[in-house]
Amino acid sequence: MRGREPLFVSCTPKGCLELLKRSGVALAGKTAAVVGRSNIVGLPVALLLQNADATVTMVHSRTPDAAGVVRGADIVIAACGRAEMVKGDWIKPGAVVIDVGINAVDDAAAKRGYRLVGDVDFAGASTVAAAITPVPGGVGPMTIAMLLQNTLEGAKRQIGGGR
Repeated sequence: MRGREPLFVSCTPKGCLELLKRSGVALAGKTAAVVGRSNIVGLPVALLLQNADATVTMVHSRTPDAAGVVRGADIVIAACGRAEMVKGDWIKPGAVVIDVGINAVDDAAAKRGYRLVGDVDFAGASTVAAAITPVPGGVGPMTIAMLLQNTLEGAKRQIGGGR
């Protein structure tokens, strides 16, 4: 972080930024709320957003009025590990939502007895968001793609073709 570029960027945060980039979402000057402050996703994705000139607020368990903070954001990245914590009425109309969470919730009607949901209430948020990632099938495949990209970059460096 001390003025140097990292050799590798964490795969899930890197995938989130790649999703935004490839979806044509401008980051410079936008407000972003990152829900969750883990060292694996929350903190790195907040730093990547800041490096892209977004104004970032981190929301966590001790944030007063978390809903209000999220409601003011143009971009929401939820990575808190709590099933459907971010409700639809927390989302600003037209915001872009990336749901990193994957949680199993009991569902007697499901074949396995549970279903997978994200950290965002998809049904509620999808009615107001301009774009939202599904769970499963959203960020997970991007994480794998970024792992492969990091592997390729590492191999190139090893043979002298990279940084």
